[in-house]
Amino acid sequence: MKAGPMTVDQISFEEKPSAAEIREARAQNPKMRERDLAQILGISEAEFVASFVGYGVHRIEPRFENLFPGLQEVGEVMALTRNESAVHEKIGPFEQFINGKRAALMLGEQIDTRMFPANWIHGFAVEKSDGKEVRRSLQFFDAHGDAVQKIHARTDTDLVAWNKLVGQLTLEDQSVDTLPEPTPAEPFSRKLPATGVEEVLQERWQAMTDPHQFHGLLRELELDRVSAFELVGDAWAWPLDTGSVPALLRLAALESIPIMCFVGNRGCIQIHSGPVETVMTKGPWINVMDPNFHLHLRTDHIYEVWAVRKPADIGHVTSVEAYNSDGEQIIQFFGVRGEGNAERSDWRGLAENLPRLDRSVTLGAAE
Repeated sequence: MKAGPMTVDQISFEEKPSAAEIREARAQNPKMRERDLAQILGISEAEFVASFVGYGVHRIEPRFENLFPGLQEVGEVMALTRNESAVHEKIGPFEQFINGKRAALMLGEQIDTRMFPANWIHGFAVEKSDGKEVRRSLQFFDAHGDAVQKIHARTDTDLVAWNKLVGQLTLEDQSVDTLPEPTPAEPFSRKLPATGVEEVLQERWQAMTDPHQFHGLLRELELDRVSAFELVGDAWAWPLDTGSVPALLRLAALESIPIMCFVGNRGCIQIHSGPVETVMTKGPWINVMDPNFHLHLRTDHIYEVWAVRKPADIGHVTSVEAYNSDGEQIIQFFGVRGEGNAERSDWRGLAENLPRLDRSVTLGAAE
């Protein structure tokens, strides 16, 4: 490492930096986002956070059976779930927890998540002093060192319950300068459809009675989502202009149409259900800044957008889904719909009137 104060351009290591070098790089770049600095240092975000164990950070175990019942006791928090292109923040209490080995649920008016415990590997309780203020968070990462969810204390958080929970989850091993070794993540890749799968897909798609059956259908036919959209035909899925997502948010706000907004990663999917009101653009980002919901979306990462119909208990439901250039889902939208109710006509009208692209031109460009 070069001697003296470091700027971002001067950060250079022949090997992976030590915990002490990571802390020094942070001290020299205090205003940079930790995730961005970790990328510059060539390390995962989990490694970055772990370098501060003993310096305001404690290792904790992400035991769902203790973590989420404990969070139900702390009151208002901010729950953050993100991927490379979208950040989804919900403010409120953790309410109803339903545990499961493969998937767990947190249900509530504000915080609504689907968690996959096999991908919650590393946990940290973090305290940072910012002048007179101490900011507290619980941060969880997968085996690749990528964040699955972060939970931030707020002014109204019960800190007695918070500290009790941290104490219950704290691991005996609080070794300083011991960094987690991330496993390389396999890049997402599209699956080539098998010969003759198109007709089977169309028949099985039309026979669905619940949108949740879609995941099993893809698994059985060994298809990724975008390949299925390309094969099923315009009756069930059609491509949209990439500007459709900002248009959707602005129209939903203007017409007071309640929406469901899903953002997820390997370990967690977080959902907003309700209206959006304050929609703003800053550079490549489109942002929702409402009292209990914040969304930050990189529109320049959107490579393709699809409107999708899936059969439901009553009629069908319509989603609008954005994907990056690798075919990974960035964000997904539905209209708010209670079980046993038909899809809202105002949401369906919004989705069906977003600017469409010609399928033949879209697929030709993709090839």
